[in-house]
Amino acid sequence: QVQLVESGGGLVQPGDSLRLSCTTSGRAFNDRAIGWFRQTPGKGREFVAAIDGSGRSTRILESLKDRFTISRNNAKGTVDLQMIRLKPDDTAVYSCASGRSSVLPTPLPTDYQTWGRGTQVTVSS
Repeated sequence: QVQLVESGGGLVQPGDSLRLSCTTSGRAFNDRAIGWFRQTPGKGREFVAAIDGSGRSTRILESLKDRFTISRNNAKGTVDLQMIRLKPDDTAVYSCASGRSSVLPTPLPTDYQTWGRGTQVTVSS
């Protein structure tokens, strides 16, 4: 069983950068692809980015590609989401989730098996 813990959220100003980390424990880390989702009150989960078990394949929401990147360090058991030029619309609870295998999942939440509790990102002046 994989356990996931997110960190790095906080309150930032528009235009700032933030780096979120998803730390895993449990089974072999590179057995699982990892994805990031975000959710705001009244809205469903929105796919943000995902990375396969090897770190060689990634998928990022098209509208975020110029500002968000995803990477992983299998030795450390972490997956990072780097966010730059943040906007108020990026305000949300960001959660990481593990896929059902090392293969890059689709953007559908149902393709993910285990979820962290999330970390709040607030972008406001």
